[in-house]
Amino acid sequence: MIDRRLDKRLALAGLLLFASAVLVGPATVHSDEDSRDSDRDSHHSDRDSHRFGIKTLSNRADLIGGGDALVEVQVPRHIDLDKVVIGLNGRDVTAAFKRNTGTHTLRGLVSGLADGRNVLEAGVKEHRKTVNFEKLTITNHPIGGPVFSGPQIQPWVCATPTPQPGSGNIPHTNPSGMTTLATDAQCNIATEFKFWYKSTSAPLTCSGIAGANACFKPYNPAAPALDVAMTTTDRGVTVPFILRQERGTINRGIYDIGVLWDPSKPASEQTAWNGKLQYGFGVASGSPRRQFRPNTTWYTGLATNERALGLGFMTAASSLTDHQLNSNLAVAAETVMMIKEHIIEQHGPIRYTMGVGCSGGSIEQNAIASQYPGLLDGLQISCTYPDSITTALEVGDCVLLLNYFGSPAFAALNAGLSTAQINAKRAAIAGHLTQLGCISWVAAFGTTGRPGFIAGLPSVGAAIFATTPRAEFPNNCLLPRGLVYEPGVNEGGLRCSPFDHGIAIWGNAGDPLFPTRANTPTDNTGVQYGLMALLNGGIGAEDFVVLNEKIGSVGLDGNLQAARAVADEFALRTAYRSGIVGDGRSWAKVPIIDLRGNDNNGIHHNWRSFALRARLDEANGHHENHVMWRFGPGLLPTTAASVKLFAEQFATMDKWLSAIEADTSHHSIERKVLDNKPAEAFDYCYLSTDTTFSTKVTDFAVCDADPILRFLSSPRQVAGGPVKENVLKCHLKPLDFAEYPAGTFTPEQWVRLQAVFADGVCDWSRPGVEQRRAVTDLTYEDGPGGKRLHRVPDSD
Repeated sequence: MIDRRLDKRLALAGLLLFASAVLVGPATVHSDEDSRDSDRDSHHSDRDSHRFGIKTLSNRADLIGGGDALVEVQVPRHIDLDKVVIGLNGRDVTAAFKRNTGTHTLRGLVSGLADGRNVLEAGVKEHRKTVNFEKLTITNHPIGGPVFSGPQIQPWVCATPTPQPGSGNIPHTNPSGMTTLATDAQCNIATEFKFWYKSTSAPLTCSGIAGANACFKPYNPAAPALDVAMTTTDRGVTVPFILRQERGTINRGIYDIGVLWDPSKPASEQTAWNGKLQYGFGVASGSPRRQFRPNTTWYTGLATNERALGLGFMTAASSLTDHQLNSNLAVAAETVMMIKEHIIEQHGPIRYTMGVGCSGGSIEQNAIASQYPGLLDGLQISCTYPDSITTALEVGDCVLLLNYFGSPAFAALNAGLSTAQINAKRAAIAGHLTQLGCISWVAAFGTTGRPGFIAGLPSVGAAIFATTPRAEFPNNCLLPRGLVYEPGVNEGGLRCSPFDHGIAIWGNAGDPLFPTRANTPTDNTGVQYGLMALLNGGIGAEDFVVLNEKIGSVGLDGNLQAARAVADEFALRTAYRSGIVGDGRSWAKVPIIDLRGNDNNGIHHNWRSFALRARLDEANGHHENHVMWRFGPGLLPTTAASVKLFAEQFATMDKWLSAIEADTSHHSIERKVLDNKPAEAFDYCYLSTDTTFSTKVTDFAVCDADPILRFLSSPRQVAGGPVKENVLKCHLKPLDFAEYPAGTFTPEQWVRLQAVFADGVCDWSRPGVEQRRAVTDLTYEDGPGGKRLHRVPDSD
């Protein structure tokens, strides 16, 4: 076990080996305006050879976290580097810097930054005075956060080395996988290191760390193993296949970082890391107020991390970038930024960062790329969803539809029909392959949006939150019942929906009776459920009228209500403006390789990948940066023939990003992404009958005709909505008899339908209410809704 700061000092010598390296894909968030500022900074550094220039390399100077910053001082050519003096808040820190005569710069890890504003100055010592100096203001934030995500939710239950029992309103704790307790209210735990190695006798097919079928075994530097395998990195360096796992805490989450490491050598002599980072993102969705250790593994599994590590990649994961453990995607982006800063300060510049993940892991990648372009350089997505908030549309609609399908009204309409006929109606209304689609959604995530106490066992989380039984904590906060909202019992208690989890983004609804309730964009006003099923004969007119009379909505307490839901306009504006609804303009800045498996009877419906593609088309006029590899019948590659897709996705993305890195043109990042697309990055499918995965079919019309690969739709699309599915609240138009085939409705049915849609029906030809382009790189420090980050700080 080594404290974080001590480890940083030990790593400083290694850092300085990178003193002449060029930073590519820096670990900073940036907007278009900030990109211009970065260019300005670059020119500014050369603007006057007689002036100093100071810049932070590990992150933007106003977003530094943890009390340390990697800093470079550019020194005028006529000044001897030995005469430069550097001070921090009046304290001499010159000794932390090392010379680079080739670039006439000094680089060093500046430690001891105070929280808030710090002034770093550089100048030359002449006659006991420092003259010709430049200064840079560095704003430091606590390692426990926040930086830009706004006030952190409370309470937050720190993990402990082993689970500790709770009592009453004191919750029990999760296991941290570490040996010491948190040292403060931010749940900071001393950083620890472990070593693992791959044995020369390791099985070809392996899983986990340690055990009979282990990929890696524990390594003891004091008693080195004799069966250590060797590996050759993609830079041609052959080293022992020994990994260093770093586990620590950043932003109140627990992270893991893995990298090849030779324990017999000091930090300054570690040569295996290739400067690349693969970051793994976790599945599902949840909003607990607890510190967990990551569920996403750093060493093997879906992320092909074993292969990546052997090639010299660094890998990382955090509990706060597991979507099941944190649904606040601004916090997730902030966590990635802080972890990347930490890596740069320990190891040196990151060349580029590849994300990887399935389902909730695809949501995390897409959301971060949409909201904070530049944090991820390439996305390896699978089980794809464009974002969480539009995915929730289908979940909520399925809750309503299952309630209706179980109602006396539906039963009366379908009396005398066979089960097959009834199920065909259900599937037609939902837009799914069979009636199982909505059943799967409700069974898996039907209670995710519930803000308070959930009677009985909930439908979500029994397996996901195995370390914290939901029977003990029957709410989405995973807190004792007495702390959370319960109608008529604890009206002022903590609310636990994903929107409440992100109240710093969405804002408080302003009701004094419910102080922890967030604004929400939930809406189904004007939605004509079952419209396309009516028009194509899947259901009859009476089916359609009764469905829309009875559908209702899910209320703010997760309760079913007769009235339709009405969104809060502030929440709608925030959803689009922030990029939380995935924005195609931002996505154009990254290569995306999408493994599109099949789960049309589950929840990962094929059309989701085409929704992402449609948003790219709408924003950019093309989707050339989005590569889709379709296959079936499974959701993920699992057979000996299909698992090659993971390796090909990884290798193709690495090749793509390497080519972008080498592109020194002044073209935009969007142009570079397209110009450097490798030959292997093209759309194709393996037909469901091709069990050997031997023939790549490039004609998507052929792929679409495959009964397994074909993509279907959703309840909102059956209601007439677009495949983009990015309209949270539609504009309304008058109900028009002429828009339905002649003779569709009787006069009595039409009168009833007019009563249902007295204010009008959805006009899908128009953008949604408050729909707009995303304004990237928002900070929520000053309040919900966010504002754009200031210009990148410059030295003066």
